[in-house]
Amino acid sequence: MLIDISKFIQGKNLSEVDVHILQYIVDHMDTVLHKGVREIAKDNFTSPATVIRLSKKLGYTGFVDMYYKLLPMINKVEVPQASGTEDFLEISQKDFLIYNSMEDIELFISKVLQLKQKYIFIYATGFSAIAADYLYKKLLVLGRKTIFASGTDSIGVFENNLEDIGALVVISKSGETQMVIEKLQAAKEHHVFTASFTKETSNRIAELSDLNFKINDPNKLDDRNMLPSSYFPSLMLLFEFIFKQYLAQLGTKNGDE
Repeated sequence: MLIDISKFIQGKNLSEVDVHILQYIVDHMDTVLHKGVREIAKDNFTSPATVIRLSKKLGYTGFVDMYYKLLPMINKVEVPQASGTEDFLEISQKDFLIYNSMEDIELFISKVLQLKQKYIFIYATGFSAIAADYLYKKLLVLGRKTIFASGTDSIGVFENNLEDIGALVVISKSGETQMVIEKLQAAKEHHVFTASFTKETSNRIAELSDLNFKINDPNKLDDRNMLPSSYFPSLMLLFEFIFKQYLAQLGTKNGDE
């Protein structure tokens, strides 16, 4: 199965040669470690130094480090065998708190859900836009002033409302979607609080956000969402967990009045 690495390499400033070599390594993970840097370079009509520089550009210490960091991600991108025994959608509350904390949830409630005068702006594209639309409708029924836009909407929907936006919430499974990154950069320039929902590995959207929620992505290089995955079900349940905490707070405040 050929693996799409387009999202994985975004923002890495790789040359065409670099991308070709990386795709070669990903497609031949079962043999490249044995081949070594010199043979990989020879197969791709380049130099061993180019292979080493590629690993450095991707943030690894060298080729071997790159191989062992990529290996678990590549091994996950496999079509699972039908067994009928494994419940791969088994998700519990503790799963949300592996990468996130109750303090993160409290911050989201105070900076986003408790906004009174300004709007919450939600932005996402592709599959993430489906989850974003659910979050948008959930906020509306809770009485929160909310705007939702996706990649098919005019950029003016966001830019023309910046002065009235109190928080920007973005969703990107890869954490590398360029249109989402551009919205985050614009929000930060206007001192708008930003929160993001991404997969758990390091990514640019997480780094740019004031608050980042991480969701485990079992198929980290499956950016086309071709394989069965618990990522989006986990994301939706994380939304509900946050709303549960928010409504519990409201109940407590109302009880004290």
